[in-house]
Amino acid sequence: IIPEGEAQVPAAPHHPHPIAEILADEDLPLSVTTVADGAESDEEEPADKKPMGKLEAAEHQHEVAERKKSAKKTAPAAPLATPDPDVVAAVIAKDRARREMLSRPPRERVSGPPRPDGAAPPRDGAPTRTPGGYKGATTTVFVSGDEAAAGRGRAPVRRAGATGKTAKKKQKQAERIRLIEENVRREAAIAVKEFQSGSSLLGSKKRRKRRHEDGSFDDDERQIFGSVVIEETITVDQLATQMGKTATDVILELMGMDIMATKNQVLELDVVRVIADKYGFDVEVSIPEEEQLFSEEADKPEDLVTRPPVVTVMGHVDHGKTSLLDRVRTTNVAEGEAGGITQHIAAYQMELPTGNVTFLDTPGHEAFTQMRARGAHVTDLVVLVVAATDGVKPQTVEAIDHAKAAEVPIVVAINKCDMENAQPDRVRQELTQYGLLDEAWGGKTIMKNISARTGDGVDDLMELLGLQAEMMNLTANPSKRARGAVIESEITTGQGPVAWVLVQAGTLRVGDAFLAGVTHGKVRSMTNARGEDIQEAGPSMPVVVTGFSAPPDAGDIFIVTPDERVARGVAEKRAAAARLKRGPVAKRMTLEDFHARVSGSERKTLQIVVKADVQGSVDVLQSSFAKLGNEEVSISIVHAGVGAVNESDVMLASASDAVVIGFHVTANAKVQKLAEQEGVEIRTYRIIYEAMDELKNALEGMLTPDKKEVVVGHIEVRRVFRSSALGNIAGCYVQDGEAHRGGTVRLVRDGVIVYEGKLDSIRREKDDVRSISAGFECGVKLDRFDDVQVGDIIEVYRVEQVAKTLE
Repeated sequence: IIPEGEAQVPAAPHHPHPIAEILADEDLPLSVTTVADGAESDEEEPADKKPMGKLEAAEHQHEVAERKKSAKKTAPAAPLATPDPDVVAAVIAKDRARREMLSRPPRERVSGPPRPDGAAPPRDGAPTRTPGGYKGATTTVFVSGDEAAAGRGRAPVRRAGATGKTAKKKQKQAERIRLIEENVRREAAIAVKEFQSGSSLLGSKKRRKRRHEDGSFDDDERQIFGSVVIEETITVDQLATQMGKTATDVILELMGMDIMATKNQVLELDVVRVIADKYGFDVEVSIPEEEQLFSEEADKPEDLVTRPPVVTVMGHVDHGKTSLLDRVRTTNVAEGEAGGITQHIAAYQMELPTGNVTFLDTPGHEAFTQMRARGAHVTDLVVLVVAATDGVKPQTVEAIDHAKAAEVPIVVAINKCDMENAQPDRVRQELTQYGLLDEAWGGKTIMKNISARTGDGVDDLMELLGLQAEMMNLTANPSKRARGAVIESEITTGQGPVAWVLVQAGTLRVGDAFLAGVTHGKVRSMTNARGEDIQEAGPSMPVVVTGFSAPPDAGDIFIVTPDERVARGVAEKRAAAARLKRGPVAKRMTLEDFHARVSGSERKTLQIVVKADVQGSVDVLQSSFAKLGNEEVSISIVHAGVGAVNESDVMLASASDAVVIGFHVTANAKVQKLAEQEGVEIRTYRIIYEAMDELKNALEGMLTPDKKEVVVGHIEVRRVFRSSALGNIAGCYVQDGEAHRGGTVRLVRDGVIVYEGKLDSIRREKDDVRSISAGFECGVKLDRFDDVQVGDIIEVYRVEQVAKTLE
């Protein structure tokens, strides 16, 4: 029994808040109370207020807690925003449907014929049935509200033989009404919360999604407020705590990225970077194992032993660095280098009368600045070779700067003093400008005149190096785990990635697990500078190590770990941190995207694939090629790696329309055949200058040539003949030069160009001619132009193209 009058919902009272006015206009049974600045209302609750349900109580407690939290962290709230019409419309529509359903008048259903006279009346509220009626027919009677309150009303009773469909329909209808009421209350509470906070949850989600798509953030969001430190892993709750946010805030950001997560879920590093960047935080990856590896106790004095000095030979190209080492080793290395120039760093340990000395030979050409800088960071002494015939050169100055930056003592070797045009004193004078004053002149720098070709002064120089090293008291502890620096790396056939490693402390043994940059491995074999297999290497000893997972970068720190598992774990975390530092998450660039971007640009780009024998050469080639080009043309390195040219390189070059550049590497017959089929050009070099010169010429060929106008002759218009068939014909006199049929001309009238086009035809008397020279009269017809007047000058010219250069 539905009490009468319950279907009518009383209108809500008037409230000053905008949302309250809107809801009141729709007669919604919702009372809105605004609380400013998170403070709870002090108004007394009416005595007849009904207790809240569980859902309403939970929502109320959540709103009060959020307001208190925001009142502590933020300034007073801004004026309330305009209500979201979509949310209000949804709430109103659902409430209107509920009211319409509840306000329908009850319908009386009567089945069967009228009750015969004399029959006993039915009891109050009971359905009636006539004997002559149809089987199962019933009459439903609704009593008044007063009768229902007095307990006289009864629920409809299904008589025997009824189907039960009516009761099921009413049960479903009641369930629908209950669900509608719950939805209306829930969405109304959300709407009120949004209006009180001055923002829309739906709108903020759209804004977050748009910001992640186009990278646009407000100025305050671009500010860096701190760093998020990631150790092993980080969960949603941990990330929110470090940023001073709630887990709900982070979860909402993840939902904007189409990621569903709980507060205890572990996040990927790329996702963490995006979330942290949105709130103005940097991301740092902390590797506890790495800190333990690099934290070591101070060496005890009794464990220290004297170690050989590490001497780096520096100087300008072709000043005799390798020749000096050649004289010391009594070998012939300089002739073995391509072009007589050192192509990459080599390390040697030599036995001298003063003891063992480790030499690092660095290239002197300006293109090898990076490799020379690496050598300066692992050395104890620098021998600066300066030719007495050339003096101080740009690379000499760079070598001085590298040595000073590393705070390494400098010993100057003035080479080529045996030549007639040698001026060693002039070299000493030039070096004073860079803070190097000879001891003989009252300074602190050791300088010695030598000749690497004849050997004069070389022994004295080695003795001076030994004395200098003895004064420096170089020691190391050979008992601890080894650590050092990677000098060079390459990929060799049969051994895979190998590297020259300079042991700086401890003793390196075969079988040791190690870590170098983002690579790791286990020492499978070691070879000294003479090519001999050894089982262990002490401090200041350069060795070739095999067993790397990948070629390390020159200059990486090499350290032995307790086991290979630790090395692998730290290497993987380093690689992840390196990927994180490279920038935000981006879509992987496909070759189709690459071509579309290049073709849409006005700047022409030469695509190349670079392969070299060692990693140091790859770095040098990349930096050298990057310097080529200008605002019109440039070089784009699609891929660079160590090792021989393989099929993968050819296919990549074919897909990207690139040229393969090989340095000290070759391609086998199978790869060359594939290159011919794919139309890929493979060019190999042994000297870097040749590669740079050819690429420079290729770039210059891609430049758009300059256009230059060359005036060929001038024609004066003296008469104009009018022809109905041909139009106006100019009777002309060739003042200078010559004119050709089809040539480019411009018509000048009173110093103003009125026409530019071509000579359509030239007639000499009655004959058509191809050209006419100075001093002759002729008839001229211009292409698609008849406005010729006496006194006009026809200037004949041609356009020549002048090739550009990168300079």
